[in-house]
Amino acid sequence: MPSIYNQSDNDSYIERINLLTKESKPLWGKMTVDQMLSHCQAPIDVAFGTLPLRSNWFMKLIGKLFKNKILNSNGFKKDSPTAPDFIRKGTYDFEKTKTELTVKLAKFVQFGHQSITSKRHPFFGEMSYEEWDKLHSMHLDHHLKQFGV
Repeated sequence: MPSIYNQSDNDSYIERINLLTKESKPLWGKMTVDQMLSHCQAPIDVAFGTLPLRSNWFMKLIGKLFKNKILNSNGFKKDSPTAPDFIRKGTYDFEKTKTELTVKLAKFVQFGHQSITSKRHPFFGEMSYEEWDKLHSMHLDHHLKQFGV
């Protein structure tokens, strides 16, 4: 599995993002390309500690039960559920949102593990740096494949 902390793997994600255009269409799902670029930033913002999310006790329990199953899978399934705070329905400036995502991704290489300031995921609970890495890698790959890159 590629690592968001590894320069060449991170560059590969950024290259794939740069292949997207305003006209890119999803192979599945309802999001537009600008919504997807914004959506992909939300989990990164949670890890950076800039988007605090709360979860009720039931969701935390479910998350702990499914954490290993999800992290040990071959990737997210099409139309997997997402946190309400990650859902994007508006319109976003494509170039600006694309740049914001690539800048945030580059921080993983620049700052390494220090880029992740929140060890607690709102759904999965305590997460190691390696688990955050795998989760972000799986999430980015899933959505880039969704848009054919």
